[in-house]
Amino acid sequence: MLSVYTRHYPPCTEGSPSHRRCRCPKWIQGTTETKGFIRRSARTRSWEKAQKLVLKLEKQEDSPSVSANLPIDAQPEPKQTRIADAVETFLKDAASRGLKAASLQKLRNLCQRQLLGWAERESLVFLNELSTSNLTDFRSEWSDGPLARKKKHERLISFVEFCIRCDWIQRNPAKAMKRVKADPVPTDYFPREELDKIIDSTYIYREKGQVEYRNQATRLRTLALLMRWSGLRISDSVTLERSRLVENNLLLYQAKTGTPVFVPLPDDVAESLRTIPPGPKPNPGYFFWTGNGDPRSAVKDWQRSFRRLFSIANITKPDGTRKRCFPHMFRDTFAIELLLAGVPIDQVSILLGHSSVKITEKHYSPWVKARQMQLETSVRKSWVVPRQVTPML
Repeated sequence: MLSVYTRHYPPCTEGSPSHRRCRCPKWIQGTTETKGFIRRSARTRSWEKAQKLVLKLEKQEDSPSVSANLPIDAQPEPKQTRIADAVETFLKDAASRGLKAASLQKLRNLCQRQLLGWAERESLVFLNELSTSNLTDFRSEWSDGPLARKKKHERLISFVEFCIRCDWIQRNPAKAMKRVKADPVPTDYFPREELDKIIDSTYIYREKGQVEYRNQATRLRTLALLMRWSGLRISDSVTLERSRLVENNLLLYQAKTGTPVFVPLPDDVAESLRTIPPGPKPNPGYFFWTGNGDPRSAVKDWQRSFRRLFSIANITKPDGTRKRCFPHMFRDTFAIELLLAGVPIDQVSILLGHSSVKITEKHYSPWVKARQMQLETSVRKSWVVPRQVTPML
């Protein structure tokens, strides 16, 4: 007679071996006529699956066969892949595909730090032990916002899909999970009065612990104007080479066709770039970067300076609450002001360096509608035609 029992592992608080609902490993023990007393793992965390295995073993006892006469632990089992080995291979493949450092870091955080740590706590070793239910429990531990959780879920799906392509498992339990609902936050920007307030705040800006604080304030103001009038990301602006400024035109990037894409800068912005004061460790090849070390470290330093600048500017919403400001909003301001001025969205997409106009529409669709409203208003104004006075005869 065989029976199922549960071996509880921390942090499970259930103590009874007969408890069925927890996710702790299930074991089988009992006495058979041919093998006597046995105790073995059911290789599952489901009580129902363990019960099915008991029925199968008892059926083998009733109708002995060649395989049934073998010891239970000697039964042939399919080769299984460890979760840790799958993660290592997946990350090596991601690195070989030339993904950006930021993308690779996000995959490492999810797979190495979170997934492997969770699997160890749950005593999960092999890929076939991953199920929709326990991956749902894994996702419930994420403390990120809705959009970040949605992106993490997509990375988890891509990892399991990679395992399927490698023939390690047959189905994707992550794809069967309910998708995270994340309402897109409309892109915000700096209207002209807010931008003026930010630029004015650079004149009273003081960097903590910096001797050359006057240069830092001027350089910060120049960087803000560069992002506003070029649409460059902060990472591209910080590492901008001086050779890309040709008179008052800035080389944004080289198109796939080999054609350079330039954007004209206002005269005062171009002059500010040419006459920018040096930083603590100036490099003649760059405006804002020393050229040494990891560029991401330099970007983080400038992001900290912008957080301090936004705190000084103290920009508020119409309801009086403080407006959350980020350096990327200078790029959004560049795009939105072009759309509101009537520039076609395909041209805006080219200036932003998007691979497809659909990406531009996805991020700036509310402002495309605002431009359409402007056009409708202009058309309605054309309907008001002044009445012509017929001269009296």
